[in-house]
Formats: sequence, structure tokens, C-alpha cells
Amino acid sequence: MSRLNAGDPAPDFTMAADDGSIMSTDDLAGSRYALYFYPKDDTPGCTTQACELRDNWSRVSDTGVEVFGVSPDSVKRHAKFREKYALPYRLLSDEGHRVAEAFGVWVKKMFAGREYMGTERSTFVVGPDRRIEHVLAQVKPAEHVDQLVEALSA
Repeated sequence: MSRLNAGDPAPDFTMAADDGSIMSTDDLAGSRYALYFYPKDDTPGCTTQACELRDNWSRVSDTGVEVFGVSPDSVKRHAKFREKYALPYRLLSDEGHRVAEAFGVWVKKMFAGREYMGTERSTFVVGPDRRIEHVLAQVKPAEHVDQLVEALSA
């Protein structure tokens, strides 16, 4: 499946969060929210992205939009990652990568000459009407926050 675009309806989801709660599209109905998909907890790029977001959290939270990190890591691994770096936002576990597939960000990747399937680093801003408002595709970890704040402020 190809990556979803602005204007597309956001897929329904239910995912466990690192704090033990369950988040679903029903819980977020009528609200704007952002899902930032990333490959793996506690890896260099993902840690940079997570900490940049943490360090600029007031800029993000001032928009009033709830932001969630999403990766195929387990709730337990998410909880350790969030605690280790004092992340102020919840991480959602997409074990089995069903949600990443639905958003079109479970893709073929290449590293060290090896081909594999993994999560594309992309962010989706979803409007209160459950339609995707903005897509930040293949973002660079250090540039994510500025792009996200711009999209959330639009």
C-alpha cells in the first residue's frame, strides 16, 4: 500500500501506549492529533528525533495538538525508552505493524546491502474530521520538530 496523503481518511486504530492506556481513533474523535512513525526505540536517529521533540515540547504543546510516537516496539520497550529520555508524550505500540501498513509507511528498506521491511519515518496530522491534514514524509530526525510545529500551527 502506498503512503496516505493529505485529504485521505485516517485509518482506524487501537494501540497500547507505554503508560498502559489504550488509544484509539474513537478516543481521539473530534480532536486534532499527530502520529509520528519511527523505526525503533533507542537507536541513534530515533533517539535524536524523540529528544528534539522533548527539548522543543513547549513549541509543540502550545499548538494544543496531542502527539504520539508510533513504532513496532513493545509497550515494555516503549516505557523504558520514554523513561530513559524523559519524553513528555506517549509512545504507541504497533506490534505487528498493522497501523504502519494502513498508513502506508511499512516499506521496503535497505541497510548495509540488506533489504528488509521497516517503518518509514513519517508524520501524519489528523484533523477532527478524521481526515489527514498534513503528511511529513521521510523526515530527517533533526528537522522533524520545525516541520511538525509548522504543520500543527497551520
